[in-house]
Amino acid sequence: MAGKSKIPKRLNLAAQAAVLAVMLGGCSMVGPNFVTPKVQVADDWATRDAARIGTARAEDAAWWKTFGDATLDHLIDLAYKQNLELQQAGVNVLQARAQLAAAIGNEYPQQQQGYGEYQYYNRGGSETTRLPFGNVHNSSTLRYGVTAAWEIDFWGKFRRAVESADDSFLASISNYDAALVSLTATVGKTYVSMRTTASRIGVYRKNVKVQEESLQIARARFENGETSERDVAQASSQLAETRSQIPQLEVSLAQDRNALAVLVGVPPAGIGTELTESGSIPHAPLEVAVGLPRDLLRQRPDVRQAEQVAAAESALIGATKADLYPAFSLSGTFGFSASDIANRSLGDAFDWNAHLASIGPAFQWNLFNYGQITNQVRAQDAQFQAAVLSYQNTVLQAQQEVENALIAFVKSIDTVRHLKDAVAAAQRSVELSLAQYKEGATDYTTVLSAQQSLLREQDQLISARGDVPQSLISVFQALGGGWQIREGHDFVPDSIKEEMRKRTDWGNLLDAKTHVPPTAAERNAFIRKPDW
Repeated sequence: MAGKSKIPKRLNLAAQAAVLAVMLGGCSMVGPNFVTPKVQVADDWATRDAARIGTARAEDAAWWKTFGDATLDHLIDLAYKQNLELQQAGVNVLQARAQLAAAIGNEYPQQQQGYGEYQYYNRGGSETTRLPFGNVHNSSTLRYGVTAAWEIDFWGKFRRAVESADDSFLASISNYDAALVSLTATVGKTYVSMRTTASRIGVYRKNVKVQEESLQIARARFENGETSERDVAQASSQLAETRSQIPQLEVSLAQDRNALAVLVGVPPAGIGTELTESGSIPHAPLEVAVGLPRDLLRQRPDVRQAEQVAAAESALIGATKADLYPAFSLSGTFGFSASDIANRSLGDAFDWNAHLASIGPAFQWNLFNYGQITNQVRAQDAQFQAAVLSYQNTVLQAQQEVENALIAFVKSIDTVRHLKDAVAAAQRSVELSLAQYKEGATDYTTVLSAQQSLLREQDQLISARGDVPQSLISVFQALGGGWQIREGHDFVPDSIKEEMRKRTDWGNLLDAKTHVPPTAAERNAFIRKPDW
């Protein structure tokens, strides 16, 4: 279409049609609107020890502070800043943000492209092309311009896709938070395990000294003819057995140190001097506030993530279902065309009078898809239902984990109390049996049995003392504590973002302000501002 007077009028009519289509498109979105699925949540915890489990809201944002261990605080700070798996989860947040931006971009004209074409016709020899205004042997044509097509979001196909991308972005943030909960708990448990193992080594070394003294007593009595060589053999055997346990514990100690090194993002040799064998097992408070089971829906990142994944799958039902309905679109072309036939020139292609323009609506409807789209909707609905069940199961498992950790915490304290009495009794038994042996009132078997019992009880007591902070850390982990330390900080360190910025044009998507969850107003907007 060419001409100076008709095109503006037609373009104006097309623009009005586009506005009308957009307005109509804002009136409907096919597919279900997500509603948080119902879950089974207990009114209170089954394990409710009034002396040790408080009903106040859990204060677990920085739970490691409750142990008063500066080394543990330092390790968790290093892990938060340097752990590579956590940084990987942070990069996944950036990926989800970019995918959200791509989904928003689909709400705008989906196809825009320029074109250029030059054609040369040569009939050859004396053969000519007969035209109304004369005969020509050859000719050239030049065309160039732009085309665009915009599928109007009449059924909410693209808005549902943005809705799904929004929820996927939120799920990536919750996944990061869940990784941080797991990381802080793993650092704490590994550190407690290392300190517990070091304390067990100390117990064995002390018993080695006691048994060395017992061996000297047995050897002196044998040399004096007071006992047989069997006492010396028994004492030597017991001492060797006790010594043999130390290297195995030293292996476990080294493995814990190496594990902590990886958790804080350094090679095993670079963990530093803060992890020397000196240091006691972190002291755990004997009371913990856990709140109520319903608090888990807000506190635990994995519960939030499961809900957000379900919401994302719900939105995709509508995005898929929209293909069952006709797709309305606007397409247009604007360009210039000229040829050198007759008195014309290719240079006319740069004259306004040589312009061409077309614009108009179109629609496409996959009427005969042989059930393909319908079954894709069904498959997506099944995917959504699976996500709902996963969310409901995650809530149940969260309550189970808290209950398991609470009972372990309460009973480990009881175990320590009983083992303290057992160690005191075993210590007294060793003293009495050794005194009787020196006086010849009993044989060495009694001493041997008493010392073995003492070592066993002392070792169990140390392990039980380690179980108390271990189980308390499990309580904090089950409550979803620890992720709050990332508030006010970005998900990826500046050094990594700088590498990514040098490699790829990220626009402003690496800025921390773009990594916050979208507001309700943004999510409810008909069309969002694109991210270039």
